[in-house]
Amino acid sequence: MATIAELKAYGADTDAALARLMGNEAFYLKLIPRIFDDDNFGKLSASIAEGDLEKAFEAAHSLKGVLGNLELTPLLKPVVEVTELLRAKKEVDYSSYLDEIAAQKEALEALFK
Repeated sequence: MATIAELKAYGADTDAALARLMGNEAFYLKLIPRIFDDDNFGKLSASIAEGDLEKAFEAAHSLKGVLGNLELTPLLKPVVEVTELLRAKKEVDYSSYLDEIAAQKEALEALFK
């Protein structure tokens, strides 16, 4: 199980997240692992691969909300970038963004093993 110090070292803005959760560290640490099974990560990748930018936007926007509330900055940053590109319906190569999202998610998951 990750600690607040480890999450800070990862780059999460734990102070802001804990302020949002009224200082409840145990609850914060309990919420984070729930995102690992969020099917929006898969939907984002699959929708981009299928060229369905609208569905990809919905998945990215959902992830942006969850990750933003938890202040998981390293994972949030590429999700925000993808969300804005998808909002504008930009036809770009999303692979580097998806790779960064996967790498940051994997780094975060490693803290909870």
